[in-house]
Amino acid sequence: MIITRALLTLLLLIVPAHPVLSALLENESLNGHLKTLNTAYEKAPATATSNGFFSANNLRIDLQGDLTNNSSLEFAIDNLLLYSSRPDQVALPASRRDLRLDLDKEWNRGHRWSNRLLIDRLLIRGSRNTFDWSVGRQAIGFGRIVISSPLDIVAPFAPDALDTDVRPGADAIRGVYYFGLGGQIGGTAILGEEKSENSYLLTLTDNRSGVDLLGIGGILRDRDMIGLGLAGNIGTLGVKVEASHYRGKNHGTPGGDLHRRFEIAALELWYRFDNGIILLSQYLYNGAGADDPSDYFAAASAATFQEGLSFLLGQQFLLLGPSWEAHPLVNLMGLLIWNIEDDSALVRPQMQYSLNDNLTLDLFYTLNFGASPETVAPGLSVPKSEFGSVGDSGGLLLRWYF
Repeated sequence: MIITRALLTLLLLIVPAHPVLSALLENESLNGHLKTLNTAYEKAPATATSNGFFSANNLRIDLQGDLTNNSSLEFAIDNLLLYSSRPDQVALPASRRDLRLDLDKEWNRGHRWSNRLLIDRLLIRGSRNTFDWSVGRQAIGFGRIVISSPLDIVAPFAPDALDTDVRPGADAIRGVYYFGLGGQIGGTAILGEEKSENSYLLTLTDNRSGVDLLGIGGILRDRDMIGLGLAGNIGTLGVKVEASHYRGKNHGTPGGDLHRRFEIAALELWYRFDNGIILLSQYLYNGAGADDPSDYFAAASAATFQEGLSFLLGQQFLLLGPSWEAHPLVNLMGLLIWNIEDDSALVRPQMQYSLNDNLTLDLFYTLNFGASPETVAPGLSVPKSEFGSVGDSGGLLLRWYF
């Protein structure tokens, strides 16, 4: 019943709007995707939970077109249909904090079958001479480091995210002024649900002597912040460095940041070997996390983790992302996230197979290593490592683009 209702709602929203928007737009394009992520996971060590399974099915439709010679409109609607055998473990995503307008509808949250319908893009963008502007719900991404970027601060992807094709939209006003050969000065205002969740950021990018420079400063959801990034090459070795500094918000109160002041920084090296293997390696310092496993619960409940500014609980990590095109239709990939301080690790081998020009299948399995939690009382355990507290999982991701 929920599947039928979700599809009917999506059609009722898209079909009437399409002719109206088509009459307003020139050079119109309509595309999208259909994806299904199916994952079986083991219960977490030292817990009373059981094994589980979830299926996340995503239908997205994007419409773009020109309004005038210097302006365009972008509209996208996104539907997530979720089956979870354990709704207490895997549920619909929480409401985002960088959305001012309520443009979503949910059904059956907390049940085995649940559904979310969301307008994920609704913006007008334009340009005049050397100035670009955009207003509305849009994708905003900063930073250049691939696996986990300290400067990707608005709506970043988790370092172990499987699907990073589409960045979630944020309600924002942006302006960018271009100068020289690749230089940019930008201003971004992101409007959250509450005034304290607004962000106001200035950015500067430039290229000097073959080195890309990126600077960010301002207020991120009630935190003062400043960041700097460098990207270049040393011979055939690609090198990227990024660092950000924050003054924490609501430190010492429930739901606040774990630290009064903290830094997040990373060094990433990129190299392609003669046999075609590409290796990304990264050292990450996550100052928003905890340096002792006994404080991981506090780090998980802190604002930085709840907002998605930090996805890891520890502080020092080594990340590796190898890939190899074994066949024109087959890519072999992997991911390692090693918590250096508690000696736990996440390891994920992955194979991507191109079934057709617009159809791909990913098979993956995630293994977690590390000391298991210590049971101190019935139903109460204390983490001894970050990844030793998580069960293994595996599954498939099927993507069709149209």
